[in-house]
Amino acid sequence: MMDAALHEGDRPRPFWWLRMGRSRPVSTFEFWPSWLFYAPVAMQWLALGLRYGSPLLLTAANPRIVTGGLCGESKVSILDQVEGDARRWIAPYTRLVTDADPRRDIAAAEAALAAAELDYPLVGKPDVGCNGTGVRVLHDRQDLVRFLADYPRGVGVILQEFVPFEGEAGLFYVRHPDEAVGKLTSLTLKSAPVVIGDGRSTLEELIRSDPRAGLVPHLYLPRLAGRLKEVPPTGTPVRLVFVGNHCKGSTFQNGASEITAALTATIEAIVRAIPEFHFGRIDVRFASLVELRRGRGFRIIEINGSGSEATHIWDPKMRLADAYAAQFYHYHAAFTIGQANRARGYRPSGIFETFRLWRLQKRLMTSYPMND
Repeated sequence: MMDAALHEGDRPRPFWWLRMGRSRPVSTFEFWPSWLFYAPVAMQWLALGLRYGSPLLLTAANPRIVTGGLCGESKVSILDQVEGDARRWIAPYTRLVTDADPRRDIAAAEAALAAAELDYPLVGKPDVGCNGTGVRVLHDRQDLVRFLADYPRGVGVILQEFVPFEGEAGLFYVRHPDEAVGKLTSLTLKSAPVVIGDGRSTLEELIRSDPRAGLVPHLYLPRLAGRLKEVPPTGTPVRLVFVGNHCKGSTFQNGASEITAALTATIEAIVRAIPEFHFGRIDVRFASLVELRRGRGFRIIEINGSGSEATHIWDPKMRLADAYAAQFYHYHAAFTIGQANRARGYRPSGIFETFRLWRLQKRLMTSYPMND
């Protein structure tokens, strides 16, 4: 459906076309097909499965989360597990299931929002999903009506407070059950691509002439189809995507240098309020880097489990060898944590149940509307 809306020149270029040097706006491997980039990771996964006697042992890394957070888990079910004072760090949210009769959705949604004391603007997103699929900013009631109408029937959706902070980051946390404290193994700074109007060029022309966006226009043009002929005034910034996801067009930067003892201590306190959480990524929006380093001035928008990755690997300056080193380290850590938890009596998810949930998630994601 998406390709049908694109001109021939908008189609994703072959991966070899994007083999740029480190001085270019994309890395050597940043837009390789998934099957190519993840082939060595899949081989490691199989080897670890043979070594530890279970290809799904990593699902025991977070035994209180469905599949450990590998696939098919409810986002709200993880956030709901955060206990006590740590809940103040989470952006408030509510959940509802779309009704068989779409006319009843808005009444249910407004009742849920009132109960949670939430008001516009909001962020709407699916309860089961990944990669930013279906995420939208809701400025008013009409946006909410459209958001609910565009979703399939009988699926869970989340309405969450819009956090006005500009900064967004992914913090990866790892703690072996035998360790007293965990560590932040990755910090990724996320930024939305922006083009600046010159008073002459259309939005489409600005995208195509941008050093980075012009290499991957297929990520932006369908989403902005109704605005492509607009001519933004001189100096006016136009944000091309809202969701902080690499495959949806956001730019990622390795922020490892921003990890501090204060930030680590704050994250440690938060994840310790989640029963048996050992491995995953905490996505936050933050006021400033100064505040983030001090372990304050941020709100959690999502907590992800064993299916998440250390996203700093998508920094355009990242070397392929370093990206694989990070991937191999984290998958090995997930298996060793799963092994320790299995020894403590926790069982990994079953193959058939995991496959069923993976297929359900894939099916749901194809039914969600386009994200902002």
